[in-house]
Amino acid sequence: MSRKTNIGIKDAGNVGKMLPTILSLSLPTMLEQLLQTAVQYIDTAMVGSLGTSATAAVGATSTVSWLVGSTISAIGIGFLAFISQRLGAGEEEKARKAAGQAALAVIAAGVLFTLATTLLSGQIPIWMNVDKNIRSMASRYFLILYSPMLFRTASIIFGTVLRSAGDTKTPMLVGIGVNVINIVLNFILIYPSRSIELFGNKINVIGAGFGVEGAAMASAASYVFGGIMITIMLFRHNKISPRGQSLKPDMAIIKECFRVAFPNMLQRFATSLGYVVFASMINSLGEAAAAAHTIANTVESLFYIPGYGMQTASAALAGNSFGARDKEKLKRLTRTIMPLEVVLMVISGGLLFIFAPQLMSLFSKDSEVIALGSTVLRMVAVSEPFYGVPIVIEGILQGLGKTVVPFVFNVLGMWCVRIAGTFVFTQILTGGLIGAWGCMIGHNLVLFVMFVAYFASGKWDPFRKTEKN
Repeated sequence: MSRKTNIGIKDAGNVGKMLPTILSLSLPTMLEQLLQTAVQYIDTAMVGSLGTSATAAVGATSTVSWLVGSTISAIGIGFLAFISQRLGAGEEEKARKAAGQAALAVIAAGVLFTLATTLLSGQIPIWMNVDKNIRSMASRYFLILYSPMLFRTASIIFGTVLRSAGDTKTPMLVGIGVNVINIVLNFILIYPSRSIELFGNKINVIGAGFGVEGAAMASAASYVFGGIMITIMLFRHNKISPRGQSLKPDMAIIKECFRVAFPNMLQRFATSLGYVVFASMINSLGEAAAAAHTIANTVESLFYIPGYGMQTASAALAGNSFGARDKEKLKRLTRTIMPLEVVLMVISGGLLFIFAPQLMSLFSKDSEVIALGSTVLRMVAVSEPFYGVPIVIEGILQGLGKTVVPFVFNVLGMWCVRIAGTFVFTQILTGGLIGAWGCMIGHNLVLFVMFVAYFASGKWDPFRKTEKN
């Protein structure tokens, strides 16, 4: 009889015991994302000091970055569902074989996306409707940022593999190293050599003065470090190390992972492509609107952290529960994580609403940009709790290997609400950035209604048929 492996939990006998487990898995992910967001804040502030054009050039292609990163993340979701379920069933050898196949996926996807992003770097700013005055700057930034795509692919997929085994601390620690390197290199590469005053003393700081290109170089170097370190840590892992596993395609594992990953990949591709179209329409509103949108997106990302931290925990624990055929543990998970998520998102939304102007002023001195960004941030703050619930439900479905329904819901919300509405408000009417973000809020609310209705129906529950019988 196989030995079942619980992820990060010895005995979740009731809701009270489930809470520490959820927090132990989600808090490292939240801290990791918090640090990433902090670095993103610093990046935006540093680039923002170079002027509105620099901010717009960096932000103009950010949605393409989401498109690429989220497509790769979808591959990782396929392995997350497979590995967490195999560990729940005590089939550790199958989990290790899947980790070997994940290494194969990193090589294939990394090479493919490196070629695609670097070859298209000159065309992407044109497709994104970027202002002609900053297209060249945006193109150079994108080319440098995506040259080490193989290493970034390793960070994304191998990080997800580790989380599927309940190890959220290792990706967090690697992420800390990545962020420290990024910050240090930003100071050196963005600005020219200069003197700064520290504790009353003047210190000469060496700088390359590369500006926007320097920010891209710093990020690219940190991606290389992260990819190397996460690979080393995965190969040293005691449960799911791919060391010694064959890199030849194992079609049984690939088909099972692909069955989960493909709908998620389509979802992420379609929604990220929607973000690209969304940003393109906003870029057409002018430099001030594009800068306000870029900065507001950066600010808002901090307040999504509780949602995505809980999504990581819900996916790993749901997959583990399903693999162990433990329906009671799955029920405890849903009963605990939903109220916790709502409370966290209410708090984060309230903070965002209160401090929106102060947060915007960290990244820009332009009064028009600050006022416009503060308005849209306070609008979206109200919808934060509604957005958090679908995130967690989607995480549960990912762990269970049910990715078709989230694909349908997300595509409908993105294209029928956000994109169609934004087109009307920005290209036909005069709603501007406020109208566009209103459509984004409408998108979040539609997702809330669809996911909650599906969850309340019970159709998501893999043990439902068993209970009826």
